[in-house]
Amino acid sequence: MEYVTRIVIIGGGPGGYEAALVAAQLGAEVTVVDCDGLGGASVLTDCVPSKTLIATAEVMTTFDSSYEELGIIVADDTPPMEQAARVVGVDLGKVNRRVKRLALAQSHDITASVTRAGARVMRGRGRLEGMQALDGSRKVVVTAADGSEETLTADAVLIATGGHPRELPDAQPDGERILNWTQVYDLDELPEELIVVGSGVTGAEFAGAYQALGSRVTLVSSRDRVLPGEDPDAAAVLEDVFRRRGMNVMARSRAQSAKRVGDRVEVTLADGRVITGTHCLMAVGAIPNSEGMGLEEAGVRLRESGHIWTDKVSRTTAPGVYAAGDVTGVFALASVAAMQGRIAMYHFLGDAVAPLNLKTVSSNVFTDPEIATVGYSQADVDGGKIDARVVKLPLLRNPRAKMQGIRDGFVKIFCRPGTGIVVGGVVVAPRASELIHPISIAVDNNLTVEQIANAFTVYPSLSGSIAEVARQLHTRKTSGEA
Repeated sequence: MEYVTRIVIIGGGPGGYEAALVAAQLGAEVTVVDCDGLGGASVLTDCVPSKTLIATAEVMTTFDSSYEELGIIVADDTPPMEQAARVVGVDLGKVNRRVKRLALAQSHDITASVTRAGARVMRGRGRLEGMQALDGSRKVVVTAADGSEETLTADAVLIATGGHPRELPDAQPDGERILNWTQVYDLDELPEELIVVGSGVTGAEFAGAYQALGSRVTLVSSRDRVLPGEDPDAAAVLEDVFRRRGMNVMARSRAQSAKRVGDRVEVTLADGRVITGTHCLMAVGAIPNSEGMGLEEAGVRLRESGHIWTDKVSRTTAPGVYAAGDVTGVFALASVAAMQGRIAMYHFLGDAVAPLNLKTVSSNVFTDPEIATVGYSQADVDGGKIDARVVKLPLLRNPRAKMQGIRDGFVKIFCRPGTGIVVGGVVVAPRASELIHPISIAVDNNLTVEQIANAFTVYPSLSGSIAEVARQLHTRKTSGEA
C-alpha cells in the first residue's frame, strides 16, 4: 500500500487554504481545521469586507469631487437656499448587508474549491499536542464547538491562525459606539461624527471611506503624520487630501481611553485633551492568534510579540511544523500569507521552491487616492540601505489625469545607478493597485529603466507616466528627484 503524506493545517485564511490547495494537488492527505469559515479574517472581517465598503466610498468620492469639473449637472429638489446640500447619500445598512453577503459568498467559494481539491475541512479549534513522535509525526487535537475532541496524526502541521484586533485596556469595544474593525459592518446607520484612533493602513482606509460616505471624521494619530510606515511623499499627499476634504487629522495625539457617555463617545488623549463623537473606531494594530495552542510546549519559538518565528521557507523551530500569515508577523498581507503557505507545502513535499523574497512584494493602501508600493523604499535609499537613483513625476502632468479630473498623485521609481535596474517604485493614484503591476514585473525580473521606457504604452493613459519616469531615469546622469 502506497504511503500518503498527512498534512494538517490549522487556520483557513489565505495562508491555510492556499497551502491546502497546493498540498492536495501534490497528492497529500489534507485536513484544514478552521473555526470561523474558510477565507479567515481576510475574507470574513478584514480585507474583502473593507475593500467592498471602500468600493462604495470610491463612487461617492468620484462623484463629489469630479462631477462639476467634468460638466455633469445633477437636478434635485434641494431648495435654492440649500443648494450646497449633499446631492448623493448612502444607505449604510444596505451597504453593510452587501458587504457581508459578498464576504460569505467568497468564503463559500473557497470552501468549495478546497473540498473539490480533495481536502477535508473540520470546524473547530486546533492545538498541537506534545513533541514530535519517534516516527516524525505530530498530534493535533481539534476541539469542536460542542466541546468534543478529535485527535489527528500529521506528518506536517501548518499554523495559519492569523490575528485579532488589539484593544486598549481603557477603550474596550462594545460593538455599538466603540468599535473594532470587525464590528463596523453591523452598523445600520452612518456615524454622524466618527473618531478613528490609529493612522496606520487600517485607520487611514476606514477614515477615508467614512469621510467619503458622509461622516465627519477625526483621525487620531500618535505619530507625526498618517501612514508612518509608507512612503513619506505618498503619506503627505494623502494627508493633504484628507484635510482638504474636511477631515480633522490630529497628529502627535495618542489616545489613552474611550468611554460612552449616553449616545456619544469621549476619547481622552495622553495630554489630557478630550474629543467627542457619536462613534469611535479603534484601529491600533493586531495581536497574533498564538495563545492556547501548545506551541511552545511543542518546540515552536515565539517572539516577544507572540508571533511565530519562521525562516524563509516557513519552517518554525519545531521539526515538521510550519507557519504562515499574520501569526508570523512577517508582512500582514493576504498575498504574503498565501505565498508563505504555498512555500511551506512545496518545501515539505519536496517540490521545487524559492525562499520568500519580501523585496518583490507589492502592496496597496486602499485610500483615495490609493498608495501602491513594491521593492526598496525611500527610507531604504535615505538610510543608505541601497544606492539608487530616484525620479518622481506628478500626475498633474499626465494628459489622462487631466481628462479625468485627477489632481493628486505621482509615480516614483528607484533604479540602480550603474545598471539602471529597477529596484522599487511607488504609485499614488486612483487604482494604483493596478498601475503598480508593471513596476512589480520589472522588480521581480531585474528589468532596466531602458526596457520599461522602450515598451509601448497607450496614449493617453495613466500608465504613460510610468514609461515617462523610466525615460527620465534612463537619461538622467545624476541622482535626485524630478
